[in-house]
Amino acid sequence: MALSSPNDSSSRSVSETVNGSHSFTIKGYTLVKGMGAGKYMSSDTFTVGGYDWAIYFYPDGKNPEDSSMYVSVFIALASDGTDVRALFELTLLDQSGKGKHKVHSHFDRALESGPYTLKYRGSMWGYKRFFRRSALETSDFLKDDCLSMHCTVGVVRTRVEGPRLFSIPVPPTDMGQSFKELLDSGIGSDIVFEVGEETFKAHKLVLAARSPVFRAQFFGLIGDPNMEKVEVKDVEPPVFKIGKFTGASMGSSVMKSEGYHHLEETCPALLSDMLEAVAVVDEDPNLVCKKRTSSSNIGMNIAADGIDLNGRRMRRRV
Repeated sequence: MALSSPNDSSSRSVSETVNGSHSFTIKGYTLVKGMGAGKYMSSDTFTVGGYDWAIYFYPDGKNPEDSSMYVSVFIALASDGTDVRALFELTLLDQSGKGKHKVHSHFDRALESGPYTLKYRGSMWGYKRFFRRSALETSDFLKDDCLSMHCTVGVVRTRVEGPRLFSIPVPPTDMGQSFKELLDSGIGSDIVFEVGEETFKAHKLVLAARSPVFRAQFFGLIGDPNMEKVEVKDVEPPVFKIGKFTGASMGSSVMKSEGYHHLEETCPALLSDMLEAVAVVDEDPNLVCKKRTSSSNIGMNIAADGIDLNGRRMRRRV
């Protein structure tokens, strides 16, 4: 046997039955006797395998030659269909409690004859000589002038299966929110920022992961991993609080926010301080340029303030 190659393919045909059952009770059996051969009592329709079915009970037999001897029972296809293949089972229920039901099962003979094919609507499967009438009327199957029967239909379904491809949806990450909650809680913090009279707890690893400035300061060649406190000057605590690490890219988030545009119009001085604080963490050149523009709008000279376009002074402050 040759070994399989990446270009080999496979499939399989799977045939199985879709099964469903229905119970049918006939009350007043003696009143339906004498209807005549070929006349039947019909159950309500029931659906199995996408098709409607019904049980037909012929008290005087389906054919004239059996009218005085046998009752007939059939299961009929009651909806449109062509070449519907199915298995059937008819059970006349013993009403004495002994459990000696009369069962005619096509399921048991499936290996011998295969499923029965119903060609079109109205096609039937069943027994012309289901039970001898004289024996039925003196049996435990008839009680209080009532007959009960149960039928099962198994509609054959065939499908072709190829290789299964499973798609596993990846949920959106909430890592940013988790980092924010960790920062807000102060749990496990190992660095403190002193801003004016206030302090802010943070985590070195988180800050280093988000900012090359902090990465260099805490873990770089000349960094100090044992640093426990950082004094932040020239930034007001409320401004620092707005710009502190939130687990997202702060620079882009700030510049896209409605608050940014509001401050740009109403309070450019505060906006300038906020951008400076955020740029310290993000080291975002766009923010440096934005700060430069905001500062010039209120008559401040960036060069005179000692901040170059690369933001070197801001890093020294931290």
